[in-house]
Amino acid sequence: MTQFAATMCWVAGLVIWFIIRFPHQRRARKHAIVDSRNRGGQQTLVAISVVGLGLVPAFWALTGMGIPFGANLPFSPIVAYAGIVAAIAYLWFFYRSHKDLGHNWSATLEIRAKHTLVTGGVYHYVRHPMYVSFWLMAIAQALLLQNWFVGLAGIVGVGILYFFRVKKEEKLMLDTFGGVYRDYASKTARLIPFIY
Repeated sequence: MTQFAATMCWVAGLVIWFIIRFPHQRRARKHAIVDSRNRGGQQTLVAISVVGLGLVPAFWALTGMGIPFGANLPFSPIVAYAGIVAAIAYLWFFYRSHKDLGHNWSATLEIRAKHTLVTGGVYHYVRHPMYVSFWLMAIAQALLLQNWFVGLAGIVGVGILYFFRVKKEEKLMLDTFGGVYRDYASKTARLIPFIY
């Protein structure tokens, strides 16, 4: 394993991520939005996460530069292999959460026509498996690209998205589904089954 091979694994993960997301974006456009919360603010949060999980590492990968100078870490194949495991895990969570959500998925805080509360599949174990995939994606980025700045950019990008959005998302679910969502939330962890 070399840094170039690890970087190509990171690129492959992004390509697969887009392949998973694309049909869901297309399908979501076909369903009318009946409730939307702070769309502009939510799009800003998504953009921030894209900077940390996409633009910063892409710039690093394309230029080979240590951003900032000297930020590259000594390459470790074992760390890179751990990054591949994290990448496989994030892609599985990402795929599974989209599959389980079906037509209920949206990129921002929206309720669509015929929206249902999904509590099966991976949602039986955690309320926010898509965020699990994003946290694992940031970890994979840090382990595969082995640059402290690039690794930190991914974690900060996901952290800003998660911490500024998850409570609003849960409020939308509570406003829409009431006691049913409250019961579900009381029995199901946010991110880590049986823990948090």
